[in-house]
Amino acid sequence: MGESLSQRFQLEGFDVDWWRTAREASAALESRRYGVVVSDIRLPDRNGGDLFLDLTKRLPMLPPFLFMTGYGSIDRAVELLKAGAADYITKPFDTDALVEKVCGLAECYGARGTNEGDALGVSPVMQRIAESLPRLARHASALLITGESGVGKEHVAKEFHRHAVGNSAPFVAVNCAAIPDSLLEAELFGYEKGAFTGAVKAKRGYFELANNGTLFLDEIGEMPPLMQAKLLRVIQERTLVRLGGESAVAVNFRLVCATHQDLKAMVEMGEFREDLYYRINVIQLRIPPLRERQDDIRWFVRHYVEMFNRANPSESRRLDPRTEQVLTSYLWPGNVRELKHAVERACILSPGPLLGAEAFFGDNLNCGESAGAISPSLADYLMACERDYLQVALDKHGWHMTQTAEALGISRKTLWEKLRRMGIHADEV
Repeated sequence: MGESLSQRFQLEGFDVDWWRTAREASAALESRRYGVVVSDIRLPDRNGGDLFLDLTKRLPMLPPFLFMTGYGSIDRAVELLKAGAADYITKPFDTDALVEKVCGLAECYGARGTNEGDALGVSPVMQRIAESLPRLARHASALLITGESGVGKEHVAKEFHRHAVGNSAPFVAVNCAAIPDSLLEAELFGYEKGAFTGAVKAKRGYFELANNGTLFLDEIGEMPPLMQAKLLRVIQERTLVRLGGESAVAVNFRLVCATHQDLKAMVEMGEFREDLYYRINVIQLRIPPLRERQDDIRWFVRHYVEMFNRANPSESRRLDPRTEQVLTSYLWPGNVRELKHAVERACILSPGPLLGAEAFFGDNLNCGESAGAISPSLADYLMACERDYLQVALDKHGWHMTQTAEALGISRKTLWEKLRRMGIHADEV
């Protein structure tokens, strides 16, 4: 079955790894990035559900899990759904039905095709950036990342670092705008004991801490002119002298700089050194604002909701389909940073499992509507309301069909027909 499914998913355009044991799968999930996981509940060395629950505690970004189970293990599958699993399918199953479920999860979570772009987004522009990073990482050239505040420049820098030297090497991030000018030299280059009042022992600077790794200088445009000259020398010579020291210290590092400012315009105005600009601007990547990539808005919202659900399984949240339309129409001036905080705030403050637009915008709900949201048709609106109401009722009664039908005042047959028509998958427990 594993070989057959692997071949089928490859024909559907997926890259597939087939692991025979829970131990192999656990090691792979900890070291690689996957878009969707299809797992049997009964594995040779461990229960697949226990593996999933263990991974949710240890891994902050777990891909959606779809479980294959026999009829006798449906109770277990439902428990896993409540713990954050994406879906399940009972044996014997139709292969086309399984492929349809996996394709739906892949499209929902933005995992279809290459997995490398998932961490950055699913829009075409972010996919292109993700695909370019392994090629750029093979060379030691400096990388300049530009874009508005909050678009994820440090995230791109970390992906570049991962491809260049691996996660085991140091990644040192420095916000140049957050360090006072009087302390910047000591923080970057380090100092010797007695170099100034309070220097009771020698300390390595950020350049030395990033040795054999990556140094990420965020907001490089905020660096004062005197430090720009010293930075240029270290970049060119790959040596530095600690504050109060005499001997040169050799350093080996990958340099990634980032800024939300127009450095070229700053050079023309004399606010940024021209020679330093050309030294750090060997390769430039521009990260577009979130408002220019709506596909990423939808993906990031779902991703952060899933992260909350995995961290808080007893407070599982779901998105109202109409809410996504409002969120994708909002301009998000704070970009990904604002969106992440908005999702976290909505998940915490929402009184129920369903996240409506008011959970994100509160009294300022019209700010999302004014961004150009298109109202759905009456039929679509009523269908979405009915679907959400049924899911809330099912959750309340533990997905017990008889109890749910009685609470809704309809027959079990009518409930089953509604679930089938709306594509809600549930089994009587």
